[in-house]
Amino acid sequence: MAESAVASAWVARLAFWRSKDAQGHDWGGSDVLPVRVHGVQFSATSSYPVQVKAFDQPLLFVTLGLMIWGLIMVYSASIAMPDNPKFSHYAQTHFLVRHLFALGLSLVVGAGAFLVPLQTWEKHAKQIFVASIVLLVLVVVPFLGHEVNGAKRWISLGIMNFQPSELAKFGVLLYAADYMVRKMEVKEKFFTSVIPMAIAVAVVGWLLLLEPDMGAFMVIAVIAMGILFLGGVNARMFFLIALVVVAVFASIIYFSDWRRERIFAYLDPWSVKYAMGKGYQLSHSLIAIGRGEIFGVGLGGSVEKLHWLPEAHTDFLLAVIGEEFGFVGVVGVIGLFMWLTRRIMYIGRQAIAMDQVFAGLFAQGVGIWVGFQSFINVGVNLGALPTKGLTLPLMSFGGSAILLNVIAIAVVMRVDYENRIKMHGGRL
Repeated sequence: MAESAVASAWVARLAFWRSKDAQGHDWGGSDVLPVRVHGVQFSATSSYPVQVKAFDQPLLFVTLGLMIWGLIMVYSASIAMPDNPKFSHYAQTHFLVRHLFALGLSLVVGAGAFLVPLQTWEKHAKQIFVASIVLLVLVVVPFLGHEVNGAKRWISLGIMNFQPSELAKFGVLLYAADYMVRKMEVKEKFFTSVIPMAIAVAVVGWLLLLEPDMGAFMVIAVIAMGILFLGGVNARMFFLIALVVVAVFASIIYFSDWRRERIFAYLDPWSVKYAMGKGYQLSHSLIAIGRGEIFGVGLGGSVEKLHWLPEAHTDFLLAVIGEEFGFVGVVGVIGLFMWLTRRIMYIGRQAIAMDQVFAGLFAQGVGIWVGFQSFINVGVNLGALPTKGLTLPLMSFGGSAILLNVIAIAVVMRVDYENRIKMHGGRL
């Protein structure tokens, strides 16, 4: 009796699901039963989901949120700049309009980048890398490179000044991911496999030091090392490479007087020797963040941006955020970048798990790029690291940086899109 009762219950339950599930989905009396995995509805006999989001919406919203917050802060940090004789011919909205243009262009180009299959990016990785090297050569050619504050890092395109070092980050990222896919024997033939990639990074670094732009070189070196490690290099060899890289950068600093002075100024920015020189930016950044206390002085209320803190709208935008939004604002920015980096790394790990090695290494490389550069910028603004000319990704003023950041994240979203298609049994 008990067995027949149980059997009758299961027959009744099967009949119920065949007609309609608990959420009201009509299954038309077919033999297909619904299955729910991590909130996504599937049919038991089909590889296709009933409802699948085509892209990672939280990733998109956080990216747009950082861009919008950055736009507001760039306007706040630059609104008083026309009072400076150096910028007297600029309108108060000059930097706002230029930043708006950069954001609009970036979103359009990013949408186009999302539509490009990962196979195409992999196919043209070497060409993009070579193009970035050519532009790095052109930027140091007399009368072609545009100089700002003693550094020749830009090529004037009329509507904007393009910074080839940003394209170099993207190009090295593509090249490194493609190279590791082609050289999977790196574990067995370490030196013969790694030397060509090391030479390529060294050439890019040498061209960047001619500008000079040591910050971009550091980011590129970390991206290349990260992809090398994620691509399968064992820990012993990785730490050997890390020691070599640290020795190289230490040598660069040691043999450069003004770079050594910057380190000494970082160690004691309040001293008479450095307070009005190499330590000036750092000391005023710390003053700005100190004035903000817990909740800040309010949007637009920053005093340090009134010609006290140089580059407030670019490298030291976080200091203005700290002054106007306080400790809460700084923690909010750090939290968003931590979430963004973690999410991008997860997408890359997911791609590698589905044997999409190039896509996975590229996505994780973007995570390293965004995470490391934001870490350096935050550290510099808080006085935890020596002053270095790196912008805050997605937020600081700078058309080239915004453009390449958005393109890189758009390609990551493409990786996620292709992941979803493969997980649900579709074809690209």
